[in-house]
Amino acid sequence: MSSVVLLPYAPSSVAVARQRLSTDLQDSGVFSAAIDDAVLVVSELLSNALRHAHPLPSGMVRVAWLRSDDHIEVAVSDGGAATEPRAGRPTLSSLGGRGLGIVEYVAESWGVRHDGDTTTVWAILPAPPSTSMNGQVAALKEAG
Repeated sequence: MSSVVLLPYAPSSVAVARQRLSTDLQDSGVFSAAIDDAVLVVSELLSNALRHAHPLPSGMVRVAWLRSDDHIEVAVSDGGAATEPRAGRPTLSSLGGRGLGIVEYVAESWGVRHDGDTTTVWAILPAPPSTSMNGQVAALKEAG
């Protein structure tokens, strides 16, 4: 299962991306905690693109996700910025700068790809199917 969504370069696009991703993953049977993690990561990546980067030449941003058997890759593409996306190390009193740190913590891996004027920040998250998790819970209950 994969999807690509072109969205306006606007803060309202974060909610749209979150909803579309959540619905797609629910429909494909992903465990709810994995959906929550993927939605959080997309929110952070898209918010960073809107805050720090330029739109694509079309004036949009691209959000994509690909579900494999036990992983989800999410990616946000934009028109690039003056600096390379990296996880910050903000002080306790800082009001921001934690987004990619959150992505780094939640994702198995993440990185940045460049293709001409397009920058894509991607992350790979574990996504066990809900049926396998339900089976594990049932086995634990039976084990007592």
